[in-house]
Amino acid sequence: MSFYAWKPYLPVVTRREQAARKLAKMQKKGAKVSPVFIEGRTIASSFWGKAWCENLERYSDFASRLPRGRTYVRNGSVLDLQVTKGKIIAKVSGSELYTIKITITAVAVARWKSICSDCAGSIDSVVELLQGSLAKGVMDRVCRQGEGLFPEPKEIKLSCSCPDWADMCKHVAATLYGVGARLDKQPELLFALRGVDAKDMIVGAGTLLAVPKQAAAKRKVLAGDNMAALFGLDMAVEGEAPSAAGTGAVAAAMDVIGSTPRQVGGCVAPKAAGRKTPEKRHPRSALRPSMPRRAAGPKSKGRAKGTTRISAARKKVVRGRMAMA
Repeated sequence: MSFYAWKPYLPVVTRREQAARKLAKMQKKGAKVSPVFIEGRTIASSFWGKAWCENLERYSDFASRLPRGRTYVRNGSVLDLQVTKGKIIAKVSGSELYTIKITITAVAVARWKSICSDCAGSIDSVVELLQGSLAKGVMDRVCRQGEGLFPEPKEIKLSCSCPDWADMCKHVAATLYGVGARLDKQPELLFALRGVDAKDMIVGAGTLLAVPKQAAAKRKVLAGDNMAALFGLDMAVEGEAPSAAGTGAVAAAMDVIGSTPRQVGGCVAPKAAGRKTPEKRHPRSALRPSMPRRAAGPKSKGRAKGTTRISAARKKVVRGRMAMA
């Protein structure tokens, strides 16, 4: 005689009818339920749904109970599934109605920053990210085992109200596959479950691209030291008196330029203090030294230097006086 009483096998049609009756009973009591419906045998068809299911199947800790979970979720046994930050709560129909609670730790801050940094500049919008239509390298980085967005077995705590002693029972497996089916229509739930914001990946890219533009704008401004070196002047700091060297350099520059304003390098030099600008002056006269004026009158030939010319009348007077003497 066996000590275990095995319940008779129920066909798929009967299980679906039982699940439908339990669901209607829950709705009649006023409970807000969100069941998981699978059309056909494909549990997930989108990128995020498939990636979630593949992540579950590559862990050997879950391999023994996952096939039964796939059968349950296809039969419509997951009557309610709620996904929030760090928690998954579900109602799964079996021989009774069981409650499943799954806790998933949030993504570590260092890991999330690493993901955003590696994907910076490759994601243009959240829509493309949620649709999974980005480059293969970017999506592989987000889904990388142990370093991506999907949880590892050590980050998952499982609990079910069924009498099965295993942590990963068929009801828990059905719930986890139900999450994959839900991600087909609501991929943003994955980011909410791991406690991160998908917009951070877009904001990080924009910040990194804006830094070089700001640096280039700063390089266009000519600093005061560079300007002083350009003109060879000792420029005084605001609030301090100009040095003697700087004053002398400015004075020498003004003497060369002269009193007339001249254009140097696109700037007009100021007039020197205490000097008057001639009204009409040849442009070259400012740089030509002044020459002494010559004595009026025609040149005398054969006359000694310093002698003066004597008129004929004066000579007659002088001769007369000499004769009288």
